[in-house]
Amino acid sequence: MTQQLVIYWDTSAVVSTLFIDEHTELAEQNLHLDAVHFLSSLALAETHAVIHRLRRERVLANILIDAALETLAEGPWRALRTVPGESEIKTIARKYCLNGADLWHLSLVKTMRSHLPEIKILTFDGRLQGAAKDCGLAI
Repeated sequence: MTQQLVIYWDTSAVVSTLFIDEHTELAEQNLHLDAVHFLSSLALAETHAVIHRLRRERVLANILIDAALETLAEGPWRALRTVPGESEIKTIARKYCLNGADLWHLSLVKTMRSHLPEIKILTFDGRLQGAAKDCGLAI
């Protein structure tokens, strides 16, 4: 019996599904995989911050902002309301130079790995991607 793929989406990956950028094609390929797709409350908050900053700065038409919000709400993501373990945070912080949010995302996936060994993180952030690869957690 094969285990189902579990994908943890960081903010950069989610944003690439909502707005066209150099990673959109790969993000959409992953979006349509038969997998369990997780989105943490932190990634959700960060994504909303990006969308509403674009609205405030009038970077995109309101219709595109509304479409992004609708896609975010209706996407395949399951809400994940848990926190990373303290030991994972300390270990990853010592080993990798990540900002706080990226440290949190990677530590959360590492924490979840004990219960979901098939979990992987999808990110397009260079530092986070490198650290995730080194930990064996990258897609």
